[in-house]
Amino acid sequence: MTDVRLVQSGVFPYQWEVSVDWFLLNDGTLDSTQDLATAVIVALGTDRLADAGDTLPDPDSSDRRGWWGDMDAAAVWNGWPIGSRLWLLRRAKILTGGASQPPTLKLVEDYIAEAIQPFIDRFIASRFEVVAERVDTQRIQALIRIYRGPELAIDLRYQVLWDDITPQGLQLPYLSGNLPFP
Repeated sequence: MTDVRLVQSGVFPYQWEVSVDWFLLNDGTLDSTQDLATAVIVALGTDRLADAGDTLPDPDSSDRRGWWGDMDAAAVWNGWPIGSRLWLLRRAKILTGGASQPPTLKLVEDYIAEAIQPFIDRFIASRFEVVAERVDTQRIQALIRIYRGPELAIDLRYQVLWDDITPQGLQLPYLSGNLPFP
């Protein structure tokens, strides 16, 4: 079974959102190509349930987010938790690391890797690479490459932006790369 192809729209209603839509072919039918790209967009662009020990971005909230369908996903249809924990960095400072806190770049890489690892575990992809770098004072960019066998299947750039107007606010995500987006 194939997924409907998702593409990113250029209009972002809020700083912390990305809008995606179904891609239609010229004949008006839904495009069902780019299954892996669609799954990765969903994995990186949705909020995974925070671990019990995670520090939540809002100290006045106990909302660990996540998707209700993940609760029994493994038992019902051999599923896995959907999404990433990148949302936990929404109000985080870009840190270089220290005794009490890992570097923010490492957290970005770890959260992306955690979201993509199920594709490897279930043999949907053969391997992946994630490299995060700070490209200016308020932006981290992650390069994500996913392989099927020896072939590069997806090459994405995922940008995490910090907004100087709202202190340490996070804009999630901007996807670009070698995907046949319109």
